[in-house]
Amino acid sequence: MDMAKPIPPRPAPVVLHDPRRLDPDEEIVHRSHLTDDELAQVVRVLDAMHRWREAERAMSEESQRYMKLGETDMRALRLLIAAQRQEAVVTPGDLATHLGVSTASVTKLLDRLEKGGHIRRRPHPTDRRRLAIEVTARTRRAARESVGRSHARRFDVVAALSAEQRAVVAGFFDDLAATADPEGERQEQ
Repeated sequence: MDMAKPIPPRPAPVVLHDPRRLDPDEEIVHRSHLTDDELAQVVRVLDAMHRWREAERAMSEESQRYMKLGETDMRALRLLIAAQRQEAVVTPGDLATHLGVSTASVTKLLDRLEKGGHIRRRPHPTDRRRLAIEVTARTRRAARESVGRSHARRFDVVAALSAEQRAVVAGFFDDLAATADPEGERQEQ
């Protein structure tokens, strides 16, 4: 007598972006003006955006592990590397503004990056009272190998689009970014 347990059916995957499942009564997402095909296309774009966010997060985490740094440290290094490539001087105050943190937090961040051999503090070239921050050659090479190569692949994908497609995609992302602005919220009528 075979007493093997039956294999339970797999649960249905959790739907993350389909308002037909998440908001069936259209309390938040108004979609009655869309055909079924249009709605499926919208959900496909939202799903693709989710996959991109997850891929971007994974790439960012991999770069952080590769360079043994945290997210804020990586954001600081990205600015410093870009500034150096453009021969722009970055001060601790510039970093604080860019990162949206206090100058005290930047001092701790710079201490950590300097101890790890990622940056050097130098006298400012035109103002003796200030410091300029530079990325070391070793860190610049490491960033190029991790973040730089990923950016180059993304650039190639965008470059392969037609001019019209790039304009549509850029407008789409601009409109999407505006949704984060509370002033840009849809007004209830």
